[in-house]
Amino acid sequence: MPLSTDQIFRFLKSVHPYDALPAEVIETLVPTLQTRAISAADQVYAFGDTLPGVFIIYEGEVEVTDENGSVVSHLGLRNSFGERGLLRDGTAVTNARAATDATLLILPVNQVHALIAAEDKVKRFFDRSRADRVSKQDHQDLATTQVDTLMAANPVTCPPATTVQEAAILMRDRRVSSLCVTEGDTLSGILTTRDMSGKVLAAALPVETPVSQIMTSNPITLAPSAIGSDVLHVMMERRVGHVPIVEGGKLVGIVSQTDLTRFQAVSSAELVREIAQARTAEEMRKVTARIPQLLVQLVAGGRPHQVVTRLITDIADTCTRRLLALGEAALGPAPVPYLWAACGSQGRQEQTGVSDQDNCMILHNDVTDADRDGYFAELAKFVCDGLDVCGYFYCPGDMMATNPRWCQPLSVWKGYFDGWIAKPSPEAQMLASVMFDLRAISGDESLFEGLQKDTLAMAAKNSIFVAHMVSNSLKHTPPLGLLRGFATIRSGEHKNQLDMKHNGVVPIVDLGRVYALQGELKEANTRARLEAAIHAGGLSQSGGQDLLDAYDLIADTRLEHQVAEVKAGGKPDNYLSPSDLSEFERSHLRDAFVVVKSMQSAIGHGRGILG
Repeated sequence: MPLSTDQIFRFLKSVHPYDALPAEVIETLVPTLQTRAISAADQVYAFGDTLPGVFIIYEGEVEVTDENGSVVSHLGLRNSFGERGLLRDGTAVTNARAATDATLLILPVNQVHALIAAEDKVKRFFDRSRADRVSKQDHQDLATTQVDTLMAANPVTCPPATTVQEAAILMRDRRVSSLCVTEGDTLSGILTTRDMSGKVLAAALPVETPVSQIMTSNPITLAPSAIGSDVLHVMMERRVGHVPIVEGGKLVGIVSQTDLTRFQAVSSAELVREIAQARTAEEMRKVTARIPQLLVQLVAGGRPHQVVTRLITDIADTCTRRLLALGEAALGPAPVPYLWAACGSQGRQEQTGVSDQDNCMILHNDVTDADRDGYFAELAKFVCDGLDVCGYFYCPGDMMATNPRWCQPLSVWKGYFDGWIAKPSPEAQMLASVMFDLRAISGDESLFEGLQKDTLAMAAKNSIFVAHMVSNSLKHTPPLGLLRGFATIRSGEHKNQLDMKHNGVVPIVDLGRVYALQGELKEANTRARLEAAIHAGGLSQSGGQDLLDAYDLIADTRLEHQVAEVKAGGKPDNYLSPSDLSEFERSHLRDAFVVVKSMQSAIGHGRGILG
């Protein structure tokens, strides 16, 4: 029986986002909708078909599958589908088939675009990207501003042979508080007014003294792609007032404290400063106890998840480096060079309000068994115990430097990776998944750089290993139920909730790791891996952007849930009740999970997303 105008009007008033439209707008919309009755098992559209519009289920159920035939969603009353392909290029990116006899309404393409252009509520509903939701003011905040927009692009320089008197005249005439000492385009050191007063005047050095004798050689630098808070954190932790910016080995700018005064990232930087000056782990604990409140402030300020987790991870990094410094002060200097590295969420710079510790030590090959079992075992215990005091609880899987297995010379580490790649057993897959997220935190980075480069090259060339890693990446699946909604936890403490870590962000983390392996990409951060994969061609622009948008929505939703827990007086966790979300939020979250499942299906069929 055909639907009457009144039936369609009343139905649209019950479907989001049309329920938010004025009655007169809905009245003009009703005559444009097409009605389609379809029998069970009949196809609505196939992958690649030109879509006539957005489909809305008036009655019945529809099964949506990806191009490989894997079910990604089972939809019912009031659910809509087809919009992702329609708004991308007008062609279907899934298949849709009636699971039962069904009646569908079709909102034509021109009406969809007209509504998006005219109605903000409709635009927000169909906008699956989180990136455009950050206000202009947020982009101007220190936390989200790249260094290349903060730095002085033409820093004043001088050669190493310049005398201190000539340097003083140059600084006075150019009204600067520092000089970059260069040889050609290469940075050799930095000279500041503090050096002039503390090292020249105070020591009564002759004015003919070359700046090379008093400059700070090989100063810490950042790349133009760093963000403003990176600069501030370096300044707070290292107690410097100037940070040169270097790209490709060449000096391209400098950022001083005065360059940062108009920006505000004081809260996270203040925690970094206090930790860098702490004398005990207990003093650090008092600082890290404020992380939940920092999380609330950052999320409430509209910061995207990748900025929030970066700032929170910076605090863990500072704790680690400070504990290493305190440990060396107590135990004496290390007998051989070493590197402390983090894996897991800290390695990926993705820590949230709840994190354990995952770390290891790579030792120089000259280390003796006595040094490893003595000095380095004591140092590892000192740091890991201190991190536990600070709230970074011990890893349940013992993936810590206190485990002798993860405190080994470089040659042993090379053997580990060679073995995991050559014989990818289930344990090897698990360990490789963890260790491919390694990031250097403190120490001799040369111990890691060569290992990472060689391992990535070896892994990418071993198709069997990559296939096993792909299979391993599919073990965590998005929580999509067969009947419309979500597949929540069935029993226990978190019954009827979604695990936003293991079924939310982890499937995307796993995909990012596989793309990094396939493309020999050095990035450890998940979002950076996806962006690099798009740039390198391992992900198509459209497919990659869909996955980025899905990741942003899922990760932001997870952080927003943690903030709600903190505001309610509890501890942040990863378990979200779908009933806490609005219909709008549930719809978007479901669509994000559908994207992730489609990507998993594609990579599982050996193609990645190249179309």
